[in-house]
Amino acid sequence: MDTALAQEGTAQTSTAQPAATAQPAAAEDDDFYEEEYTPSEADGDMFGGMPAKKAQHFWPSAKRLMGLLKPESLGISVVVAMVVVAVVLNVIAPKILGQAMDVIFGGVVGKQLPAGVSKDQFVEGLRQQGQDNFADMVSRMELVPGTGIDFAKLTTLISVVLLMYFVANIFLWLQGYILNRIVMKVIRKLRDDTEKKLNRLPLNYFDTRQRGDVLSRVTNDVDNIQQALQQAFAQLINSLLTVVGIVIMMFIVSWQLALIALIALPLSGVAAGLIGVRSQKLFAAQWKNTGTLNGQIEESFSGHDLVRVFGRDADMLERFDERNEALYKASFGAQFVSGIIFPVMQFVSYLSYVGIAVVGGLRVASGSMSLGDATAFIQYSREFTQPLGQMAGMANMLQSGVASAERVFEFLDADEQDAETATEHLPARTDGHVEFRNVTFSYTEDRDLIEDLSFTAEPGNTVAIVGPTGAGKTTLVNLVMRFYELNSGAITLDGVDITHLSRSELRSKVGMVLQDAWLFGGSIYDNIRYGNLDATEEQVMAAAKATFVDRFVRALPEGYNTVIDEEGNNVSAGEKQLITIARAFVANPSLLILDEATSSVDTRTELLVQKAMAALRTDRTSFVIAHRLSTIRDADTILVMENGKIVEQGNHKALLAAGGAYHRLYMSQFSGADAGEVPVDDSTAVRS
Repeated sequence: MDTALAQEGTAQTSTAQPAATAQPAAAEDDDFYEEEYTPSEADGDMFGGMPAKKAQHFWPSAKRLMGLLKPESLGISVVVAMVVVAVVLNVIAPKILGQAMDVIFGGVVGKQLPAGVSKDQFVEGLRQQGQDNFADMVSRMELVPGTGIDFAKLTTLISVVLLMYFVANIFLWLQGYILNRIVMKVIRKLRDDTEKKLNRLPLNYFDTRQRGDVLSRVTNDVDNIQQALQQAFAQLINSLLTVVGIVIMMFIVSWQLALIALIALPLSGVAAGLIGVRSQKLFAAQWKNTGTLNGQIEESFSGHDLVRVFGRDADMLERFDERNEALYKASFGAQFVSGIIFPVMQFVSYLSYVGIAVVGGLRVASGSMSLGDATAFIQYSREFTQPLGQMAGMANMLQSGVASAERVFEFLDADEQDAETATEHLPARTDGHVEFRNVTFSYTEDRDLIEDLSFTAEPGNTVAIVGPTGAGKTTLVNLVMRFYELNSGAITLDGVDITHLSRSELRSKVGMVLQDAWLFGGSIYDNIRYGNLDATEEQVMAAAKATFVDRFVRALPEGYNTVIDEEGNNVSAGEKQLITIARAFVANPSLLILDEATSSVDTRTELLVQKAMAALRTDRTSFVIAHRLSTIRDADTILVMENGKIVEQGNHKALLAAGGAYHRLYMSQFSGADAGEVPVDDSTAVRS
């Protein structure tokens, strides 16, 4: 999308243009980088779209991430309150359910006792018979000798428990609903901020970073933040409060059993830690081998024809088998070791259950606690491990989310392009008089790429820019578009310093056709009209006819409604280029920039593209970056650049006759011909 936006000179698309010519600039001036960007471990797999896994500065990033929720503080308070209510109800319910168990047990035992005596009399009789333990147990029970289960009380207790669970789950559902709305509002604003930031960043930001990394930050990392806020935030609060509540209730019911239950925690932690370290290494090897194998598969399919041509089928299969075997071993080891964690933790948990059951049974038998309390405690102990596991999982998710937030915040904190200082305006139609006055520019402080450069492009003239790779050709036109700011000097358009114009107004006067023809998914008609969204159908058709697009579109079954596929493969390279020229034509710019627009087409199509560009250049000041010197023989002025300086300028005939840098370039390009037959005038003896 970035390159395509640079092809337009309209105000509608100008805001996205700072990233537009990053590729051409980087390709030509490949030694300009201020510093080489090296992906860090926190960057994750930037081309595979994996978000970061670990934050380098966790707490500052976590604090700032939570700060995103500050505008929704009221809603967050409601969410936390609902979670607290739900947890309290869920934690108290087992205790009441234990009371229901006591009612049942007491009714069963009371039914078997002789009627007509009180509980105290029966207990005293047991003590006289030496049955002190049974007496203690009966004394703690709510029963009436000779009377069975009190179903009215039992119904009330069960109803209360069911109501508590129902209300608790209603509150959990409501807090989830409210939290999702809050998170989606926050993420929507975050996506909006990142999109706006993209349009405010200078071109050199994209020049010095992997494009895949930038895309990963504004897409996958934002998604990861959303997932962390949606799932980890509420779940962590819920799990933490549940653990605290359960621990409190366990100590209320029986501090002795609570200590036994808590002993399992350090044992499980040590087991999980020892096994987890080993499994982490194996999982790292698994993902490394997965990436290697995927790369091998992609290479095999992408180069399938070449593999067959050179008979390397067996070799590719052997390499695949080796890497597949390595992945198998790493994956099996990782899954085997990680699979041990759950059984080990379950075993420790079962040891805890056994200890609780034995000690609890003894305490019930001795009358130290009721059967209902023992039942409640066992339920607490079983529910205790679940939120701990959830907290561990959510902690990993939250850590990953904070790491992604850190990367997004780094992007949002990047230095933006200079603020607009528009003090002047241009008329709707400008003459296209461009002047460079002592322009100096550098990508890095230690070396100037362009030094004290001055020249003038007269209205309606075609200015061709030639020179070796790295001479500064693409940089020159980028400066005209204000993709970069000058170190010194000035560039004027019709006498107005371009720094006194808004970037959108300046770029609305410029049309651009790049070497790489980029088409959007959509119809051919829409792609042409993209140059001017206000263009009428007649204007679109006129542009298509003037640039020879109409000639091949009429032959397509769907005509102008033909939809360009995702890769643009249903039109040829030359047809793509003609469409981009039509797109610039319909924008009706005053200034035109053509960056080697014929380099990727065949000779026959090149002639057609040249005719289309000739129609486009009519009555417009044009800058043409050319490597094929045959394409700029008719330019009014040819600028020959070396090391950021104009070493020669003039027309084709004069520069050949001068025998300087242009002559050397021309002769080297046509070295296949007899040097003695290469004319020094503007004849047509040599054509490419």
